Amino acid sequence: MRIFEISKTFPKEEIYSLTDQIRRSSRSVCSCIGESYRKRRYPAHFISKLSDSDMENTETQIWLNFAFACNYIDENIFSELGQEVIEIGKLLNYMMANPEKFGSK
Repeated sequence: MRIFEISKTFPKEEIYSLTDQIRRSSRSVCSCIGESYRKRRYPAHFISKLSDSDMENTETQIWLNFAFACNYIDENIFSELGQEVIEIGKLLNYMMANPEKFGSK
């Protein structure tokens, strides 16, 4: 939600590119986690959906890099969100390495 709020300040000419892309990828992180949880009975599918979430998390970082390079966000926001992306990646990788701890058989 923080990315959604911050992206409201992006220039109007970015609405169909950077703004749309960063919103989509950041939302996909959450939706892929939800999908993986519903498939937790099947370890390979669970891990596959978590991998999709990790991919979307990385895409979000790339869009943050662009937003920072274009001066749409300041260094503090870039750093804070970058740290969150790293932490989310660590959590996703832990889940992929330990599917049994999340109800996967």
